[in-house]
Amino acid sequence: MELKNKDNNSNSGNKQINAMTEGNPVRLILVFAFPMLVGNVFQQLYNMVDSIVVGNYVGKIALAAVGTGFPLIFMMASLFIGLGIGATILIAQYVGAGDIENVKKTCQTIYTAMILGAIPISILGLFLCEPILNLINTPADTLPMAKQYMMIIFAGLLGAIGYNMNTGILQGFGDSKSSLLFLVIATGINIALDLLFVVVFGWGVAGVAIATIIAQAFSWIFGLVYMRKKYEVLNFQILKFYFNRDIFVKILKLGLPTGIQQMLFSIGIMSIQSLVNSYGSDFIAGFNAANKIDMFAFMPIQSFSNAVTTYTGQNIGAGRMDRVHSGTVAAVTMSVIVCLLALVIIPLGPPLLGLFNSDSAVIESGMIYLKNVMPLYVLLAIVFVINAVVRGAGESVVPMIGAIVTLWLGRIPSAYYIAYNFGKEYMFYSYGIGWFFWLMITGPYYLSGKWKTKSQKLIRQ
Repeated sequence: MELKNKDNNSNSGNKQINAMTEGNPVRLILVFAFPMLVGNVFQQLYNMVDSIVVGNYVGKIALAAVGTGFPLIFMMASLFIGLGIGATILIAQYVGAGDIENVKKTCQTIYTAMILGAIPISILGLFLCEPILNLINTPADTLPMAKQYMMIIFAGLLGAIGYNMNTGILQGFGDSKSSLLFLVIATGINIALDLLFVVVFGWGVAGVAIATIIAQAFSWIFGLVYMRKKYEVLNFQILKFYFNRDIFVKILKLGLPTGIQQMLFSIGIMSIQSLVNSYGSDFIAGFNAANKIDMFAFMPIQSFSNAVTTYTGQNIGAGRMDRVHSGTVAAVTMSVIVCLLALVIIPLGPPLLGLFNSDSAVIESGMIYLKNVMPLYVLLAIVFVINAVVRGAGESVVPMIGAIVTLWLGRIPSAYYIAYNFGKEYMFYSYGIGWFFWLMITGPYYLSGKWKTKSQKLIRQ
C-alpha cells in the first residue's frame, strides 16, 4: 500500500509502510506480532540480566531492590506510554485512510510533546522516590539500594520514553521489525555494561542502573536516525518543535485514558508491592524473580494485542470493518494456545528461579507466585485482545474503566483479604480474580458492538 496526500498525489518515498487491509488476518497478525514477540523476549532478557547479575554478584537484597521501585518508575512514565498508544492508533487510522499529511503532523507533534514533558517528569521522580519507597513498606535493608537504583533510572528516563515513542510510531506504520533491531542493539549493550560495571568495576545496583540508561539512550538515538532514513515522512528535526493542537487533542482522546489506566494500575501495583514488602526481603526477591519469569507467558499476549490494535486501526481507517472480527478471533485463539503451552513454566520454576538467586527461601517465595498466577493467564489473554480491538477502533475509556475496576475492586482487596485470612501462599490468586472482573466489563461491551460507532468519527474530525 502507498500512502497518499489528501489530493491523492502518490508519495513513492513511503512505499515501505505495511498495509494490513488486505490478506489473511492470521498471517498478517502473526507476521506483525512475531518481531514484537522476539523484541519482547530481548526486552525481558534486558530486564532479567539486571536481576540475575545483581542477584548473583551483589545478593538477594539487591535483587529485591531492583524490582521494588519498578511500579513507581512505570507510574511516572505512564502518561507517555498512553500518548504513544494514542499516536499508534491515530497513525494507523491515517495510514489506512491514505492521509500522509496528517501522519507527518502526528509524528512531529508527539515528539515535541515527549521532549517537552520528559524532563519535568524525571525531576519529579527524583524527589518522589524515597517518600514512596517508605510509603510501600520497603524494608530498611532494601531501601538504600532501591533509592539509588530509582534515582539513576529517573535521571535517564528520556531514553526509555524516546525508544517507546519510536516503537509506537513504527507500529502505526505497520512496521514491527525495525523496533526489534533497536532493541537487540540495546540488549547487547546492556548485558555487556552490566557485566563490566557490576562484575568488573563492582558498582552494584548503581552499575545495572547506569548500564540501563546508557543502552536505552543509544537505542533511542539510533532508532531515530534509522527511522528518518527509512521513512521520508519522518525526516524532520526533533529540536525544531512543531505542535498541532488539534492532532494532540486527538492523541489525548485516544491515549490519555490508557495513560491514566496505566498510572492507576501502577499505584495499585504499589499497593500489592506494599503487601509483598511486609513479608521481608526474601519474599520480595522471590516475587520479583517470578515476575521476570512469568513475563515470558505475557509477552506473546502483548505482541498479539499490539498487532491487533494496528490491524484494527488500519482496517477501520480503510472502511474494512468486516475484517476486524476475523482478526479478533485469530488473535484470541493464538493467545489462548500460548497460555496453555506456557503452563510448562510451573514445573520448570525452581531451576529458573535459581538463576536469579539460589537461596531456598527466595525460590519458595517465587513458586508461590507462579503456582497461583500461571493457570489463570488464559483470562488475561482474552481480555487483552478484546481491549486492543476496542482501542484500535478509537474507544479507550471502557478499557480504562475495566482496568481500574479490575485492580481496585478485584485484585487489591482480594489480595489483602486472602493474605490475612488464608496466608501469603494463596494471595496471588487475586490476579485471576481481577482478570475475571475485567472480562466481565469489556467482554459484554465488545459483544454489544457499540465501540464500532467510534470508528470513523476521529479521523473525520
